[in-house]
Amino acid sequence: MAWRLAFAGAPAFAATILARLLDSPHRVDLVYTQPPRPTGRGRRTAKSPVHALAEDAGIVVRTPTQLSGQESTLAQFDWLVVAAYGLLLPQSILEAPSHHCINVHASLLPRWRGAAPVERAIMAGDAETGVSIMRIESKLDAGPVYRRRRLPLGDDALGATATADLAVLGADTLLEVLEALPDLSPEPQDDALATYAHKLTGAEALIDWHADAVAIDRQVRALSGRMAAFTTGPDGVRLRILEANPTAGKEASPPGTLRRDVEGWRISCGQGALRLSTVQLNRGKGTPMSIQSAANGYSRVVFDGALFGAP
Repeated sequence: MAWRLAFAGAPAFAATILARLLDSPHRVDLVYTQPPRPTGRGRRTAKSPVHALAEDAGIVVRTPTQLSGQESTLAQFDWLVVAAYGLLLPQSILEAPSHHCINVHASLLPRWRGAAPVERAIMAGDAETGVSIMRIESKLDAGPVYRRRRLPLGDDALGATATADLAVLGADTLLEVLEALPDLSPEPQDDALATYAHKLTGAEALIDWHADAVAIDRQVRALSGRMAAFTTGPDGVRLRILEANPTAGKEASPPGTLRRDVEGWRISCGQGALRLSTVQLNRGKGTPMSIQSAANGYSRVVFDGALFGAP
Protein backbone atom coordinates (compact mmCIF):
# COMPACT_ATOMS: atom_id res chain seq x y z
CA MET A 1 0.00 0.00 0.00
CA ALA A 2 1.21 3.50 -0.80
CA TRP A 3 0.79 5.88 2.13
CA ARG A 4 0.49 9.64 2.32
CA LEU A 5 3.22 10.71 4.74
CA ALA A 6 4.42 13.73 6.63
CA PHE A 7 8.07 13.62 7.69
CA ALA A 8 9.97 15.19 10.60
CA GLY A 9 13.77 15.21 10.86
CA ALA A 10 16.84 17.38 10.57
CA PRO A 11 20.41 15.98 10.19
CA ALA A 12 22.03 13.97 7.41
CA PHE A 13 20.82 10.72 9.04
CA ALA A 14 17.22 11.87 8.52
CA ALA A 15 17.93 13.23 5.03
CA THR A 16 19.10 9.78 3.89
CA ILE A 17 15.80 8.30 5.07
CA LEU A 18 13.75 11.08 3.47
CA ALA A 19 15.58 10.58 0.17
CA ARG A 20 14.59 6.91 0.15
CA LEU A 21 10.98 7.77 0.90
CA LEU A 22 10.95 10.21 -2.01
CA ASP A 23 12.15 7.40 -4.27
CA SER A 24 9.44 5.02 -3.03
CA PRO A 25 5.75 4.60 -3.93
CA HIS A 26 4.78 6.61 -0.83
CA ARG A 27 3.91 10.32 -1.01
CA VAL A 28 5.70 12.82 1.22
CA ASP A 29 3.80 16.09 1.00
CA LEU A 30 4.98 17.91 4.12
CA VAL A 31 8.27 18.10 6.02
CA TYR A 32 8.96 19.45 9.50
CA THR A 33 12.54 20.29 10.44
CA GLN A 34 14.61 22.50 12.72
CA PRO A 35 14.85 26.23 11.90
CA PRO A 36 18.02 27.43 10.13
CA ARG A 37 20.83 28.02 12.63
CA PRO A 38 24.37 29.42 12.69
CA THR A 39 26.92 26.71 12.02
CA GLY A 40 30.63 26.21 11.34
CA ARG A 41 33.58 28.46 12.12
CA GLY A 42 32.00 31.36 10.24
CA ARG A 43 28.68 30.95 12.11
CA ARG A 44 26.72 31.32 8.90
CA THR A 45 23.03 30.52 9.09
CA ALA A 46 22.34 27.22 7.34
CA LYS A 47 19.31 25.05 6.68
CA SER A 48 19.28 21.48 7.95
CA PRO A 49 20.07 18.71 5.43
CA VAL A 50 16.42 17.66 5.53
CA HIS A 51 15.30 21.23 4.85
CA ALA A 52 17.58 21.55 1.82
CA LEU A 53 16.53 18.19 0.38
CA ALA A 54 12.82 18.85 0.83
CA GLU A 55 13.04 22.26 -0.81
CA ASP A 56 14.93 20.81 -3.78
CA ALA A 57 12.16 18.23 -4.12
CA GLY A 58 9.46 20.92 -4.05
CA ILE A 59 7.96 19.76 -0.74
CA VAL A 60 6.34 22.17 1.70
CA VAL A 61 8.70 22.74 4.67
CA ARG A 62 7.72 24.00 8.11
CA THR A 63 10.15 24.89 10.91
CA PRO A 64 8.09 25.37 14.11
CA THR A 65 9.83 25.37 17.47
CA GLN A 66 7.04 23.14 18.78
CA LEU A 67 4.45 20.96 17.02
CA SER A 68 1.43 21.92 19.11
CA GLY A 69 -1.05 23.54 16.76
CA GLN A 70 -0.19 21.29 13.81
CA GLU A 71 -2.87 18.71 14.61
CA SER A 72 -5.36 19.71 11.91
CA THR A 73 -2.63 19.66 9.28
CA LEU A 74 -1.36 16.23 10.29
CA ALA A 75 -4.90 14.85 10.30
CA GLN A 76 -4.65 14.88 6.49
CA PHE A 77 -1.86 12.27 6.53
CA ASP A 78 -1.78 8.52 7.12
CA TRP A 79 1.45 8.54 9.15
CA LEU A 80 4.02 10.98 10.48
CA VAL A 81 7.50 9.48 10.03
CA VAL A 82 10.11 10.84 12.45
CA ALA A 83 13.91 10.47 12.28
CA ALA A 84 16.30 12.47 14.48
CA TYR A 85 13.92 15.41 14.68
CA GLY A 86 14.99 16.79 18.05
CA LEU A 87 11.55 17.75 19.38
CA LEU A 88 9.22 15.77 21.61
CA LEU A 89 5.77 15.10 20.16
CA PRO A 90 2.79 15.91 22.41
CA GLN A 91 -0.01 13.34 22.71
CA SER A 92 -2.30 15.43 20.53
CA ILE A 93 0.23 15.18 17.68
CA LEU A 94 0.70 11.44 18.16
CA GLU A 95 -3.04 11.00 17.67
CA ALA A 96 -3.38 13.43 14.76
CA PRO A 97 -2.49 11.29 11.68
CA SER A 98 -5.06 8.74 10.48
CA HIS A 99 -2.92 5.90 11.83
CA HIS A 100 -0.13 7.10 14.09
CA CYS A 101 3.48 8.33 14.26
CA ILE A 102 6.50 6.08 13.71
CA ASN A 103 10.16 6.71 14.45
CA VAL A 104 13.45 5.48 12.98
CA HIS A 105 15.81 5.21 15.97
CA ALA A 106 19.52 4.41 15.64
CA SER A 107 19.83 1.73 18.31
CA LEU A 108 18.53 -1.69 19.28
CA LEU A 109 15.81 -0.51 21.62
CA PRO A 110 15.41 -0.55 24.57
CA ARG A 111 19.20 -0.06 24.67
CA TRP A 112 20.25 3.55 24.13
CA ARG A 113 17.04 5.48 24.16
CA GLY A 114 17.72 9.18 23.71
CA ALA A 115 19.67 11.74 21.72
CA ALA A 116 23.11 10.18 21.07
CA PRO A 117 22.65 6.42 20.64
CA VAL A 118 25.46 5.80 18.15
CA GLU A 119 28.11 7.66 20.12
CA ARG A 120 27.06 6.07 23.43
CA ALA A 121 27.19 2.59 21.91
CA ILE A 122 30.77 3.12 20.70
CA MET A 123 31.88 4.75 23.95
CA ALA A 124 30.48 1.78 25.89
CA GLY A 125 32.34 -0.70 23.69
CA ASP A 126 29.16 -2.36 22.37
CA ALA A 127 29.84 -5.15 19.88
CA GLU A 128 26.80 -4.16 17.83
CA THR A 129 24.13 -1.54 17.36
CA GLY A 130 21.29 -1.23 14.89
CA VAL A 131 18.03 0.49 14.05
CA SER A 132 14.55 0.16 15.49
CA ILE A 133 11.31 1.19 13.80
CA MET A 134 8.94 2.03 16.62
CA ARG A 135 5.48 3.40 17.24
CA ILE A 136 5.97 6.67 19.10
CA GLU A 137 4.53 7.08 22.58
CA SER A 138 4.75 10.01 24.97
CA LYS A 139 7.62 8.47 26.97
CA LEU A 140 10.96 9.03 25.21
CA ASP A 141 11.80 6.20 22.76
CA ALA A 142 9.72 3.76 24.84
CA GLY A 143 7.09 2.85 22.26
CA PRO A 144 6.57 -0.68 20.92
CA VAL A 145 8.93 -1.79 18.15
CA TYR A 146 7.81 -2.97 14.71
CA ARG A 147 11.19 -4.21 13.54
CA ARG A 148 14.90 -4.17 14.45
CA ARG A 149 17.97 -4.62 12.25
CA ARG A 150 21.50 -5.15 13.60
CA LEU A 151 24.84 -3.59 12.63
CA PRO A 152 28.17 -4.94 13.98
CA LEU A 153 30.54 -2.45 15.59
CA GLY A 154 34.19 -3.38 15.12
CA ASP A 155 37.10 -2.13 17.20
CA ASP A 156 37.65 0.58 14.56
CA ALA A 157 34.04 1.77 14.27
CA LEU A 158 33.65 5.55 13.81
CA GLY A 159 30.64 7.54 14.94
CA ALA A 160 30.16 9.28 11.60
CA THR A 161 30.55 6.12 9.52
CA ALA A 162 28.27 4.06 11.74
CA THR A 163 25.62 6.80 11.63
CA ALA A 164 25.72 6.87 7.83
CA ASP A 165 25.45 3.06 7.67
CA LEU A 166 22.54 3.09 10.10
CA ALA A 167 20.71 5.69 8.03
CA VAL A 168 20.79 3.35 5.02
CA LEU A 169 19.77 0.38 7.17
CA GLY A 170 17.04 2.46 8.76
CA ALA A 171 15.63 3.52 5.40
CA ASP A 172 15.52 -0.10 4.20
CA THR A 173 13.83 -1.26 7.38
CA LEU A 174 11.33 1.61 7.37
CA LEU A 175 10.21 0.72 3.84
CA GLU A 176 9.75 -2.91 4.92
CA VAL A 177 7.58 -1.78 7.82
CA LEU A 178 5.51 0.63 5.72
CA GLU A 179 4.83 -2.16 3.25
CA ALA A 180 3.57 -4.41 6.05
CA LEU A 181 1.43 -1.80 7.81
CA PRO A 182 -1.24 -1.60 9.11
CA ASP A 183 -1.29 -5.37 9.71
CA LEU A 184 2.12 -5.47 11.44
CA SER A 185 1.84 -5.45 15.24
CA PRO A 186 4.65 -3.83 17.27
CA GLU A 187 6.16 -5.60 20.29
CA PRO A 188 6.40 -3.75 23.63
CA GLN A 189 9.86 -2.89 24.94
CA ASP A 190 11.18 -4.25 28.23
CA ASP A 191 11.70 -1.10 30.28
CA ALA A 192 13.89 -3.03 32.73
CA LEU A 193 16.54 -3.35 29.98
CA ALA A 194 16.50 0.32 29.00
CA THR A 195 19.66 2.43 28.91
CA TYR A 196 19.80 6.11 28.03
CA ALA A 197 21.94 7.86 25.46
CA HIS A 198 22.02 11.30 27.03
CA LYS A 199 22.77 14.28 24.80
CA LEU A 200 26.47 14.88 24.27
CA THR A 201 28.02 17.95 25.89
CA GLY A 202 31.10 19.87 24.87
CA ALA A 203 32.79 18.80 28.11
CA GLU A 204 32.66 15.16 26.97
CA ALA A 205 35.03 15.94 24.11
CA LEU A 206 37.82 16.83 26.58
CA ILE A 207 40.20 13.89 27.03
CA ASP A 208 41.21 12.73 30.51
CA TRP A 209 44.61 11.11 30.02
CA HIS A 210 44.31 9.25 33.33
CA ALA A 211 41.70 7.02 31.67
CA ASP A 212 42.54 3.75 29.94
CA ALA A 213 43.85 4.11 26.36
CA VAL A 214 41.08 1.83 25.10
CA ALA A 215 38.41 4.09 26.62
CA ILE A 216 40.03 7.20 25.16
CA ASP A 217 40.20 5.52 21.74
CA ARG A 218 36.46 4.84 21.96
CA GLN A 219 35.88 8.49 22.85
CA VAL A 220 37.89 9.65 19.82
CA ARG A 221 36.11 7.26 17.46
CA ALA A 222 32.63 7.95 18.83
CA LEU A 223 32.98 11.72 18.38
CA SER A 224 34.48 11.42 14.89
CA GLY A 225 32.60 13.69 12.50
CA ARG A 226 30.61 15.37 15.27
CA MET A 227 32.71 17.13 17.92
CA ALA A 228 36.30 15.94 17.79
CA ALA A 229 37.87 14.79 21.06
CA PHE A 230 40.55 17.24 22.15
CA THR A 231 43.22 17.99 24.70
CA THR A 232 44.99 21.14 25.86
CA GLY A 233 48.73 21.62 25.72
CA PRO A 234 51.66 24.03 25.90
CA ASP A 235 51.25 27.66 24.84
CA GLY A 236 47.43 27.48 25.07
CA VAL A 237 47.17 24.99 22.23
CA ARG A 238 44.04 22.91 21.68
CA LEU A 239 44.85 19.65 19.94
CA ARG A 240 41.94 17.81 18.35
CA ILE A 241 42.62 14.14 17.81
CA LEU A 242 41.01 12.91 14.62
CA GLU A 243 42.69 9.54 14.12
CA ALA A 244 44.57 7.42 16.64
CA ASN A 245 44.80 3.90 18.03
CA PRO A 246 45.45 2.49 21.50
CA THR A 247 48.52 0.52 22.52
CA ALA A 248 48.98 -1.73 25.53
CA GLY A 249 51.89 -1.89 27.93
CA LYS A 250 53.14 0.07 30.90
CA GLU A 251 54.16 3.68 30.27
CA ALA A 252 57.06 5.23 32.16
CA SER A 253 55.86 8.81 31.58
CA PRO A 254 52.95 10.44 33.45
CA PRO A 255 49.52 10.45 31.76
CA GLY A 256 49.29 13.16 29.11
CA THR A 257 52.98 13.07 28.16
CA LEU A 258 53.71 13.13 24.43
CA ARG A 259 56.54 10.80 23.43
CA ARG A 260 58.28 10.08 20.13
CA ASP A 261 59.70 6.67 19.26
CA VAL A 262 60.62 4.70 16.15
CA GLU A 263 56.92 4.08 15.41
CA GLY A 264 55.86 7.72 15.68
CA TRP A 265 54.15 9.72 18.41
CA ARG A 266 52.10 8.55 21.38
CA ILE A 267 50.52 10.08 24.50
CA SER A 268 50.74 8.18 27.78
CA CYS A 269 47.42 7.22 29.36
CA GLY A 270 46.42 5.86 32.76
CA GLN A 271 46.85 2.45 31.20
CA GLY A 272 48.62 2.06 27.86
CA ALA A 273 49.06 4.89 25.37
CA LEU A 274 47.27 6.49 22.43
CA ARG A 275 49.31 6.52 19.23
CA LEU A 276 48.42 9.61 17.18
CA SER A 277 47.89 9.70 13.42
CA THR A 278 45.85 12.76 12.38
CA VAL A 279 45.35 15.87 14.48
CA GLN A 280 44.08 19.44 14.20
CA LEU A 281 45.45 22.44 16.10
CA ASN A 282 43.86 25.78 16.87
CA ARG A 283 46.77 27.36 15.03
CA GLY A 284 47.10 28.69 11.50
CA LYS A 285 44.17 27.63 9.31
CA GLY A 286 43.21 24.79 11.61
CA THR A 287 43.80 22.22 8.87
CA PRO A 288 43.84 18.52 9.78
CA MET A 289 47.37 17.13 9.44
CA SER A 290 49.53 14.21 10.42
CA ILE A 291 51.05 14.36 13.87
CA GLN A 292 54.51 14.53 12.28
CA SER A 293 53.47 17.57 10.22
CA ALA A 294 52.18 19.18 13.41
CA ALA A 295 55.54 18.53 15.09
CA ASN A 296 57.39 19.99 12.10
CA GLY A 297 55.26 23.11 11.92
CA TYR A 298 54.54 23.76 15.59
CA SER A 299 57.59 22.50 17.44
CA ARG A 300 56.92 24.80 20.43
CA VAL A 301 53.79 22.86 21.30
CA VAL A 302 54.27 19.42 19.72
CA PHE A 303 57.56 17.98 20.96
CA ASP A 304 58.91 14.95 22.75
CA GLY A 305 58.02 15.38 26.43
CA ALA A 306 55.23 17.92 25.95
CA LEU A 307 52.53 17.58 28.61
CA PHE A 308 48.89 17.62 27.49
CA GLY A 309 45.74 17.78 29.55
CA ALA A 310 47.14 20.01 32.32
CA PRO A 311 44.70 22.69 33.61
